[in-house]
Formats: sequence, structure tokens, C-alpha cells
Amino acid sequence: MLLSPGAVSYADWRAIHDGADVRLDPACRAAVAESAAAVERILAAGEPVYGINTGFGKLASVRIEAGDLATLQRNIVLSHAAGVGEPMPAPVVRLMMALKLASLARGASGVAPRTVELIEAMLERDLLPVIPAQGSVGASGDLAPLAHMAAAMIGVGEILVDGRRVEAGRALVDAGLAPLELGPKEGLALLNGTQFSCAHALAGLFAAERLYRVGLVTGILSTEAAKGSDAPFDHRIHALRGHRGQIETANALRRMMEGSGIRASHRVDDLRVQDPYCLRCQPQVMGAVLDLLRQAAATLVTEANGVSDNPLIFADTDEALSGGNFHAEPVAFAADMIALALCEIGGIAERRIAMLVDPALSGLPAFLTPRPGLNSGFMIPQVTAAALVSENKQRATPASVDSIPTSANQEDHVSMAAHGSRRLLEMAANVDAILAIELLAGAQGCDFHAPLTSSAPVEAVRALLRAEVPTLTDDRHMAPDIEAAIALVRSSALLDATGPLPGLES
Repeated sequence: MLLSPGAVSYADWRAIHDGADVRLDPACRAAVAESAAAVERILAAGEPVYGINTGFGKLASVRIEAGDLATLQRNIVLSHAAGVGEPMPAPVVRLMMALKLASLARGASGVAPRTVELIEAMLERDLLPVIPAQGSVGASGDLAPLAHMAAAMIGVGEILVDGRRVEAGRALVDAGLAPLELGPKEGLALLNGTQFSCAHALAGLFAAERLYRVGLVTGILSTEAAKGSDAPFDHRIHALRGHRGQIETANALRRMMEGSGIRASHRVDDLRVQDPYCLRCQPQVMGAVLDLLRQAAATLVTEANGVSDNPLIFADTDEALSGGNFHAEPVAFAADMIALALCEIGGIAERRIAMLVDPALSGLPAFLTPRPGLNSGFMIPQVTAAALVSENKQRATPASVDSIPTSANQEDHVSMAAHGSRRLLEMAANVDAILAIELLAGAQGCDFHAPLTSSAPVEAVRALLRAEVPTLTDDRHMAPDIEAAIALVRSSALLDATGPLPGLES
């Protein structure tokens, strides 16, 4: 895939995360070279310039002599590589590297062409630095994790090669690459920026978009199991309110119920005037989720195509301007929005599960078992879903409001975007399990309506599940059933079976 800095689409970033090859647009190379030349001219002028011939952060007033400039850049990488915790997931590392590549290739960071070429070559060879996931506050850039990436580029630390952790210098040499020798400004350019936070936020967004769609499918399955009405999905209701996401969600839900024999069986003699909110208000809740995710996507795609290190080099005037593009507040806000969306996808799904296992609300056998009492059925899977929802409620607390001063109060307001973005994949994993439990419960509920069948899309989903998990007649070991359903939720098969559903690019 051709990476055109400043013009990379949401779909392209998702493809990179999923493993697509990356090739930098050759048209950007002239700007990179000119930016590096501008740094040399700035140095020749002899004036102190932050990050080029001075110390960093609170030490910016310390002037560095010309003979120590290479050591300065190496030192900042090594000293800032102070992360802790579990390594970043490999797809997120790949995405972070591509984000950094695109940022540097805009030609405003002052790095030499060889630096850009090394990142490109590492991506091409799938050489992914081992990067601890904790240690950034989202300003002054994602310093610690990006420093670990930069350390691998100079041959320090470890690189993942074919699933094995290999000493970085050895991994580079074995791949036919030489460890990088940093020039003026280059260490700072590599470790200053929002790419760690942005990569995690994008990865969370990709997961949230999939879960929004899966939540529509499991929601309709539950609606059919409870013999719910499709009247709340009538397009006239949603047109009067006007929210795009709500309108598109209602249309999708209505389409998935078209032709349902279960719905037709109770259309005339339905005694329930109104369904519970977890069924009736699906367009309003999930539509708001879709609108929120689209807003987050717009922010993150803009961020992904921007330049967020400091200082920035303007080659036309030979200026190095210090600013604050490293402050990841836009990413932090986007991550908080995604967290809210994930929380609500899981929250309303759990309410549908609870409704289905309650005979007073669903009209189905207690806990969805043919012989309640002797069997517990879906009693504890609903408890598991409730536990996961509560975990996500706690994690959805906004991270962006939790600033903490760092660097001797020089960096006195930070975004916490790294923490806010990093939690998203864990939240998404919880929602995977919640929707998997709803998939099982909804299918079990529909089984009680046999020989009536649902619509073609819903029956296709039920067939996929039943190929892996049989109907629950008597109690059995539930964990394997849930794991099989989780695998289905995470696969493309479930969504392929339903036809097109709204998304962030539709």
C-alpha cells in the first residue's frame, strides 16, 4: 500500500494495522531531504535552538557543543526508554511505526532520509520493536514508548522477528540493515509525538466499529427471541428526530427483521404495547454510538496525518519553531468518546441478556433452559456479562480530565491520551464476550419458537453459531461455548452473513 503523508485514509490505517505492506510515496522524499538540510543550516548559524543544540524539557537552557550533538541525541533515546509493563500488541506497534513514518515524511521534523528509510525497511521486513506499553502521559509526546522504538533503530533493546524476541542490533544486521546513527534533532523527532496514543486509539476504534455492527446483529437476535416488535424501527420515527446514525441504525435493524416468521406470528395478536428500552431504543442508543465513533474517527484521521513532534522545521525560512503539537488532547478526547461507545454497546446488550433470562419479561422458560431448577441454563453467563459491563463502566471514566504535572512542572498539563487509548482494547475484549453471551442467549431463545424461523440474515447467523455450539438442552460446561461464540464475534463470518451494515465510512 502506498503511504502518502498527509492524505492517508481511515481504511488505509486499518489495513496497515491488519498487516498490509507499506511503501512510502517517493514524492515526499525531497521535502525530507530539504528539512534535514535546513537543520544543518540552522546549526551553522550558531544560535541556540531547542532540541538541536540544547538540552531537553527543563534542561532546555543548557547549550550543547557541536562535538556532543550526536551523543545528545543518543542519550535522549536511551534515557527516555523507561517504559514498563507488557509489550504493545504487534499490530499496534506496526501501526505506530507507520504513523511515525508518515509524520516524519511530511518534511517538518528535520530527520535525514536514511531515518525515514530505516522505518520503512523495518516495516517491510516486519521487524517490530518490543515496546513496553506503560509510561506515557500523552505529552510532551509519547516519550517512553517512542524512545523504545527509536532504541531498537539504533540497535538497543529487542525486536520481534517471526514471533521471537531478538537483540535489536542482531535483528537489524540479520535483516541486512545497519543500526541508525542519529544526527542532530533526530532522536527528539523520533520520540516526540502522539503516535503511541494515536495507534492505540485507532486500534480501539477499529474494534469498536466491528462491535457496533455485531451489536446490531445480536440485538436483532434478542428481539426475535423475545418476540419484540419492529415498529420502533419504522423510518418515520427516526426521520422526525434527524440524527444520521439513528436513522441508519434503524434502517439496518428493520432490514434484518424483514421476512421473519417469528415476527409475523405475533404481529396481529401482540398484547405487549411497548417493548423494554433495551429492545425498543436500539436505534437511539446504537445510532448515538455510531455518530460518536464517526466523530472520533474524524479526529484520529486528522491526527494520524499531522505532524506532532517539536520543534518543527520550516525549511523555506530556516526556522525551528517550538510549539505544543505533541500534546495529545485531541487523541485523549477521541479515546474517551470511544470508551463511552464501547461501554454502551456492552451495557445495552447485557440488559437484553438479562431480559431474555427473566421469564416475566421475555415469556421464555426461566434462564432459557427447558428444565429450570434441575438446570441453571444461562443464569451465570448473564452474571458474567454483568461483571464485564461493570468493569467497562469503571474504565470508561474520562482519562482526559486526569492531568498530572511532570518534568519539574515544565510539562504542567498533560493529556493522559496514552492511558485513555491503551484501555480501549481491553474494553473491546470485554464487549466481545458480552456480545458472545448475547449471541448464545438470543439463539437459544429463538430455538424455543421452532418451527417458526426468523429472517434470512438472522437464520444465517444462527446456522453459523449452531455449526459450533449446539442448543443447550441440559447444563454443560459453558466456558467452551462462550469461547466459540467469542471467536465468531471476532471473525468476519458473522457480519458477512448479514449483508451490509452501517459503519464509519458508509
